[in-house]
Amino acid sequence: MKRLHLILILSLLFSVLSFSQSAIIRGVILDEVNTPIEGINIKASSGEGTATNSNGFYELKIPFGVEVTVIFTHISHKRVEQKFNLKNGQEIEYNPVMLIDVEQIATVVINTNTRQSVEGVTSISPQMIRTIKGAQPGVENILKTLPGVNISNELSTQYSVRGGNFDENLVYVNEIEVYRPFLVRSGNQEGLSFVNTDMVHNVDFSAGGFQAKYGDKLSSVLDITYRNPVDFGIRADISLLGGGIAAETVSKDGKFSGIAGVRYRDNSLLLNSLETEGNVEPVFADAQTYLTYRFSSKFHLNFLGNISSNKYNFQPKNRQTNFGTLQDPVALLVFYEGQEKDQYQTYFGAFKANYFASDDLTLKLIASAYHTTEQEYFDILAQYRLGEVNTNIGDENLGEVEFSEGIGSQLTHARNDLDAFIVNAEHRGDYKIDDESTIEWSVKYTHEDIRDRLEEYEIIDSAGFSIRPPRFSQPNTQPYDQFTGPLTAFENIKALNFVKINRFQAFAQYSKRTDWNGHEVFYNAGIRTHSWAVSGDGISDSKTQTVISPRAQFAIKPNWEKDMLFRVAAGLYYQPPFYRELRDSSGTVQPNVKAQKSFHVVLGNEYSFEIWERPFKLVTEAYYKGMTDVNPYTLENVRIRYSASNNAEAYAYGLDVRINGEFVPGTESWFSFGYLKTEENIDDRGYIARPTDQRLKFGALFQDYVPNMPDLKMYLNLVYNTGVPGGSPSYADKYLYQLRLRDYRRADLGISYQLVNPEKQYSSKWKKPFRELSLGFEIYNMFGNQNSITNTWVRDVYSKGQYAIPNYLTPRVFNVRLTARL
Repeated sequence: MKRLHLILILSLLFSVLSFSQSAIIRGVILDEVNTPIEGINIKASSGEGTATNSNGFYELKIPFGVEVTVIFTHISHKRVEQKFNLKNGQEIEYNPVMLIDVEQIATVVINTNTRQSVEGVTSISPQMIRTIKGAQPGVENILKTLPGVNISNELSTQYSVRGGNFDENLVYVNEIEVYRPFLVRSGNQEGLSFVNTDMVHNVDFSAGGFQAKYGDKLSSVLDITYRNPVDFGIRADISLLGGGIAAETVSKDGKFSGIAGVRYRDNSLLLNSLETEGNVEPVFADAQTYLTYRFSSKFHLNFLGNISSNKYNFQPKNRQTNFGTLQDPVALLVFYEGQEKDQYQTYFGAFKANYFASDDLTLKLIASAYHTTEQEYFDILAQYRLGEVNTNIGDENLGEVEFSEGIGSQLTHARNDLDAFIVNAEHRGDYKIDDESTIEWSVKYTHEDIRDRLEEYEIIDSAGFSIRPPRFSQPNTQPYDQFTGPLTAFENIKALNFVKINRFQAFAQYSKRTDWNGHEVFYNAGIRTHSWAVSGDGISDSKTQTVISPRAQFAIKPNWEKDMLFRVAAGLYYQPPFYRELRDSSGTVQPNVKAQKSFHVVLGNEYSFEIWERPFKLVTEAYYKGMTDVNPYTLENVRIRYSASNNAEAYAYGLDVRINGEFVPGTESWFSFGYLKTEENIDDRGYIARPTDQRLKFGALFQDYVPNMPDLKMYLNLVYNTGVPGGSPSYADKYLYQLRLRDYRRADLGISYQLVNPEKQYSSKWKKPFRELSLGFEIYNMFGNQNSITNTWVRDVYSKGQYAIPNYLTPRVFNVRLTARL
């Protein structure tokens, strides 16, 4: 027995002595989106080696007291080297983040990630987003070239997808939902997109049929991932429209990493090119950061923060718009008095904790807060003349209005203030059952506190007569008979609302990838639930409402010689009302507005092939949406005003086609086509076109370079959209006015020269610090097309009719840009 004890003691001593003769490095290796990387090869200069397991974990013993270089390598990630000199028996944790090796190669990488393909997700290269800026730089500038996505206002970042409106799109940054300002009514007032392109690592977009893990909206999901830096770097971009700078860093032990960006934008170059002349000060700025701290290999904490300040001051002076035909030209001259002052201040912060409980189980906790204070103040008196234009060539008064057919004035006033505070608390998790099956779930609570003052009116006078409100009950036969009724504003809205909304959301979904008779098969099934209740001053009859949303996807990749993928997605999608959807045209909150409901069916096909020994992909999707409990709305510029009732039904169907690939070696380009038809039936009066019924869409994003000068590059961004309904007065009955705006046609050209790039580095002189440096210019609306977003309606005293005068968007504009990366 004593001998046995002695053997055990000696064995223990031997193991301790053996352990003390070395040091240990352990940790977890992740990519930029915090996904563990399996199969990382780890090799020490002293000869030891190992590899990461399926959850990215590793452990490596190295000699103590000497400097040892440890090298981390992977076929698709950048090489990482780190030197260690540890003490006897010392244990440390080292968690490097490995960057995907994309920007090191000159040729384009077309994303063929199977997960994205089977889920119906379009992935956009962040390098492309940073390269192709446009008049409104950002992710949205690229989205408008995709099929099914429509943007007919280059001053706006808002977009509609497959017949939906601007409020029907979800936006996430690192799984954190983000929000837009409420009061914006015009693209002129919009500033920067929330997404800072200099911080982006990955962009995924789904135009419909998305999974249950995404929230309750009817149209689309934009899923942004900010990157975790692997070293120090600086990016800067400067142009005549403003600029931005982003810096990133990582600590020596790899535990802390952070990226921060500051942007400034002044749209004067664009707004001064519009027909309305005046003094304009559109100044927009924001500061944003994404920080990560790895307390251990199992626990990571992230922070996303954003502060945004938008100010728009405008003193209009005059405007002249020529329209009509060559035989009968007409002009509108307007002289203004007054000014507009708008301001939007937003603050957003979110913490996200990741706990890697095991190789298969990941638990997350997300808490966020969003606060916006917005004001919209204006008093503008517009006096107009509508008349015939002198068309006599050679006449000194050529182009001037010689005979007035109508005169009048319009006084608009607004004192709108909004204060919104939104907090979220969410638990998310995913469990990997095996290599082919995953379960994901979430429970989320949201509290919305809205304080809103709405006070605006419009007074119209035409040809000496005060125009009555369109729905005034007392008969009005002006201008034939004198009207003796009370003086009433043409439109008058006044409301004070204090509203609180509490929401509970949850989802669970199951995904599996398997093999079926030699064919790859993927399917996903999930369900969401959403309960909400509205309360506030003067609200006593509110009821708690609950909706349940089942969704499913199926994809098969046949074992054929041709690389084909087929997928189908279907589901019941709800959109519980946000505050703006609860407020009717008079400003009154209707607390019992139901969630709009839509049944989606999406059929898709992807065909990957090669032409000229270069990769291409053809993506085709057909879709149908059947909608009930629809909340009708009017759309003026980018302002949406709901009826706050569920008195309509609607449908949308269409076909989207996109082909992308290397049309020019080493560059990615694509061409897209979309057909859409969407109609609604309000109060059983019959089907009419919805405000977003944009029938045909063609988009192209083409990149090229000079063969003998590959550093001289160009891009061409083309968009053609047929006109949407909206060419009617805002007060008009939709069934009486179905006029459409003119077709939207736009081409933006950018040309740049790369002074420094990853393949052309310098070891001396002033270019040495730069990793990338380019200088170029851009031509917005290259062909000078006259696009319009709304119409101004003016009365003619002689014909007693009304003219629809288009409000044109920006003409041809030149911009200069300098981009650098250190």
